[in-house]
Formats: sequence, structure tokens, C-alpha cells
Amino acid sequence: MKEKVLPTVVLTIICAAAAILLTLAHESTKESIADQRELKFSKTVEALFGECEIKMLDSNFGCDEIKAIAVTEDGKTAVEVVADGYSKGGIDVLIGIDENGAISGIEFVSLGETPGLGSKVRDESSFRAQFIGTSDDSYSFDAVSGATFSSKGMKHAVDTALSVYNENKEAILNG
Repeated sequence: MKEKVLPTVVLTIICAAAAILLTLAHESTKESIADQRELKFSKTVEALFGECEIKMLDSNFGCDEIKAIAVTEDGKTAVEVVADGYSKGGIDVLIGIDENGAISGIEFVSLGETPGLGSKVRDESSFRAQFIGTSDDSYSFDAVSGATFSSKGMKHAVDTALSVYNENKEAILNG
């Protein structure tokens, strides 16, 4: 009887110790991770608009794909969108919208698409350039050859940012 109970008790103790250690590790690093994420976001906004003061908004306006929205003092808006390309959630972009409501720039926070194929949506500046200046979803775009899913994911990210911005413009600009 003892040989049947002892392995169960030992395994339970090991699992409990591992759970406690994982909890402690999570608690001790979560602030550092949040700080690094905020720093990366700020640097990406800086790449879009140059050095500027930003105000973070607390709302994603009911859209789960929107991870953050920031507004500059001069009315420019940065919308972080995470969209599916070939990989689920593989496209994390910051989309800059100027004071007139048109796309002014696109910067990548991270890209989890296939290197050499899906990564072309980031690497080919002509692909990103076709979104610049659009202010609604009534535009045509040319997908990157060999990266159709990633291209459609980028278009979806841009459309999502524009849609949320256009539907909530007053609330976004008034913070």
C-alpha cells in the first residue's frame, strides 16, 4: 500500500513546489515586462511621428484586435493592432493616423510571419506605401507575391485601425 501512495505524494509535492515557484517568477517579472512593452510601444510611436508626448487611452472601443491607442498633442493617433496573417496573431503593427484621419505611417511592433515570405509585408516598403494616405476602407491594394495571407492580414489591420478611428474619432481625440 505504501508503494502506491508514496509516488502520488511525492508528485503532488513537486507539482505544488513548481506552481509556487512559477507564481513567484511571474509576480517578480510582470512589472519589468510591462515596462519593456511600454518602452517598445513608445519607441515605435517615435518612429512613426518623431519625438513627441503621447497620451494613452484606456479603451479599445470594443475591438479585441486593438491593443493600444495613443494620441499626440497635435492630434495624431497611433493604433496598435494585432491581426492574423499566416500565423494567428502574427502581425502586430502600429498604424499612424494623421490629424486629417489618413494613414501616415505603419511600423511593426513584432512580426511572427514566415521569414522570407510573410515577412515581406514588413520588408517591402512599396507594399506598406500603398496604405499611406488612405482614410477609409475603399482602396485597392496589391498583395505581396507568396505572402497572400500576410498581405490580407496587413490590410485587415489597417482597415481595423481606420474603422475604430473613424467610428470613435471624437472620443479618441478628446481622450
